Amino acid sequence: MRVAAGGAKDNPIRSTYEQAARKRGYACIAGADEAGRGSLFGPVFAAAVILDQASPIRGLRDSKQLTPERRAVLAERIRERAVAWAVATADASEIDAINIYQASRLAIKRAISMLRPAPDYLLVDALQIDLDIPQEGIIHGDALSPSIAAASILAKVDRDACLCDWDQQFPQYGLARHKGYPTPEHLAALAQHGPTPYHRMSYAPVRQLPLFPPDGASL
Repeated sequence: MRVAAGGAKDNPIRSTYEQAARKRGYACIAGADEAGRGSLFGPVFAAAVILDQASPIRGLRDSKQLTPERRAVLAERIRERAVAWAVATADASEIDAINIYQASRLAIKRAISMLRPAPDYLLVDALQIDLDIPQEGIIHGDALSPSIAAASILAKVDRDACLCDWDQQFPQYGLARHKGYPTPEHLAALAQHGPTPYHRMSYAPVRQLPLFPPDGASL
């Protein structure tokens, strides 16, 4: 049995949910997902994608099961072949104000609202979105729906690219390596340097930091 580059079995995700929606009369079905909920740094990213039935994309799957190189290839194909796609964010201050769950929903809502044409049905990874559009929240949707998988790939690729850009501004934190997640390297850097203005202050590992870090950094 072959194994995909990301370590997952190379079996395509079936369009079961998309086909069921089409049988009910929906024609413009969007998948949506987010990336970065567990990170200590920066916005949560979300993407929404309307795939083109006439131009299928092989290899779509949960972005976490793919190598960065494979994600980049698939992201380019999604942007080229999709009927519509969009990426949006909710920033760290919004996450701190309304919590990560609500901020994830907000970012997804923003991405869906940017789609042209507008979708008439939504497939969302485990969430319900405050939009007057028929929708279905699917647990582990990024492994069960190619539309959601495509969205997960775009959100992950765009977020990782932004973290690499921020790494140039804040090289002492290692953001390009851990993408803002609470690795030992990141936690040690936070203890030494304190948080940046883009860290999520409501998250315990950041909230519990001393007001003045040992190195006296002021960011």
